[in-house]
Amino acid sequence: MGPTPKANVCRRLSRRALGFFARDAGVVQRANLGILRALVCQESTKFKNVWTTHSKSPIAYERGRIYFDNYRCCVSSVASEPRKLYEMPKCSKSEKIEDALLWECPVGEILPDPSDYKSSLIALTAHNWLLRISATTGEILEKIYLASYCKFRYLSWDTPQEVIAVKSAQNKGSAVAQQAGTQQSVLLYLAVFRVLPFSLVGILEINKKVFANVTDATLSHGILIVMYSSGLVRLYSFQAIIEQAKNGIQEMECCSLESDWIYFHPDASGRIIHVGPNQVKVLKLSEVENNSSQHQVSEDFVIWANREDRNENVITVTASGRVVKRNFSLLDDDPEQETFKIVDYEDELDLLSVVAVTQIDAEGKAHLDFHCNEYGTLLKSIPLVESWDVTYSHEVYFDRDLVLHIEQKPNRVFSCYVYQMVCDPGEEEEIVNRND
Repeated sequence: MGPTPKANVCRRLSRRALGFFARDAGVVQRANLGILRALVCQESTKFKNVWTTHSKSPIAYERGRIYFDNYRCCVSSVASEPRKLYEMPKCSKSEKIEDALLWECPVGEILPDPSDYKSSLIALTAHNWLLRISATTGEILEKIYLASYCKFRYLSWDTPQEVIAVKSAQNKGSAVAQQAGTQQSVLLYLAVFRVLPFSLVGILEINKKVFANVTDATLSHGILIVMYSSGLVRLYSFQAIIEQAKNGIQEMECCSLESDWIYFHPDASGRIIHVGPNQVKVLKLSEVENNSSQHQVSEDFVIWANREDRNENVITVTASGRVVKRNFSLLDDDPEQETFKIVDYEDELDLLSVVAVTQIDAEGKAHLDFHCNEYGTLLKSIPLVESWDVTYSHEVYFDRDLVLHIEQKPNRVFSCYVYQMVCDPGEEEEIVNRND
């Protein structure tokens, strides 16, 4: 007889969490995730590319499920090879899904319908319908029409699992208005809905007459975050910051073509993540010393890109033979320097994941770094095997023992690369036994 096959470590941890090896599943679950974090971050652990697939339409990922053909086809990413979960009927271009969020049942609430206790996909269609779709069968459970005066395109959580923000495309104005030099005052709309059932909280108009030269806006945890081309970010409707605090307006000192971005930390700590091309700032809110009625924004920690000083000296010789020296600094998002592209948070393992990219000649190389969420310490770096073209869009997801890279290639070809954790069996057994 051959050797007994070794159980997958994530499956073993899941069995322990359900109480197979202890009475208190909550305590065991926390211990399990500690084991998994130790396995993920140990030096000998590798992430191996187990399968790759390509598509002519965008690819999306949500909690162990990969979506193809504008969310019409759902595939499990947990297995070592793709396994189809469901496929919805074909639809017209106007009915295709533009964006989606995974909604999971809230704990401790009595819900009106048995199907409400199962995960569902909140989806936005091209013709402005908001849908709630069963995540296991693809059945449409609920739908509501948004509006006809603008094109809604993006979904995000305002309050996770409770309130969503539906953002419209930016208003560029008609071709006639652009030729006449007429500028649209309304940049975009934000529609806010409570989930299950859908109920409208309100629609917010981002108007340049009110917010001046605004370039983008978003909602997070009840806070309106408004961004400007100069790198200025303003937070509205947060009285403790705007009216009584210090540093309520944050500016990132960088010189780059792409703007920085800012959002509230997903770990519900009240901290703020501010990302630029060469630094990730984690900011915290605290009371001003000797004045509990005032608050301030201060740095908790900063993650810096691994760079050398690239100030260039250019020497020019004039016709008369005089030597002229000029000194200039490259842009902070110069592709030949390591640049941060994606920052995310793995809630179960309490790790910040940061994607850094360096482009040399025509080929870009990326790596995924895991940082301690409390102190920002670098714990592990994972190289991505495939090249990274900075001229196209990319998404990277880290989910327990899984890393997923989705990229867009020329001619609208989309590729999905799935990596799974591989560690030495002896070290895996040692860490598991150490925590038993």
